[in-house]
Amino acid sequence: MSGRADSETHPEISGADDVEAAGTMGHAEGDVDVGQSGVVEDDGAETEDGADDEVEDPAEVARRARWTAAGAGILLTLAGLAASLLRLSRSASALVPAAYAAGAAVCALAAFIGSRGRTRRALWLLIAGVMVMALGDQPD
Repeated sequence: MSGRADSETHPEISGADDVEAAGTMGHAEGDVDVGQSGVVEDDGAETEDGADDEVEDPAEVARRARWTAAGAGILLTLAGLAASLLRLSRSASALVPAAYAAGAAVCALAAFIGSRGRTRRALWLLIAGVMVMALGDQPD
């Protein structure tokens, strides 16, 4: 084990109150400091695009997920109902419009439970509803 150990200790570890004594003098806010060990240290003040690094609010993330699940469910419900009406007017088999209507009903249920916060279940119901529509269209 030859070589010398680091002679400098990080100011937070050593408890040094003087930042200048720790060797960070002359750096502007947001600069990146490379220590003797070669580890890049970033103060995290700004990102490359100039925006502040902020932690997202979990409530905002959940609200966005609920809106996305409800919006996708409503959109797929309307698409399924429109396809059901179009197929009802020109299809010989009643199975195809019924499959579209059943898939639309599943998507409507997904929109409802997605708006209540059950977004994972809503995603799976949306997938199931679209699959019902797609498989119901196969006999045509």
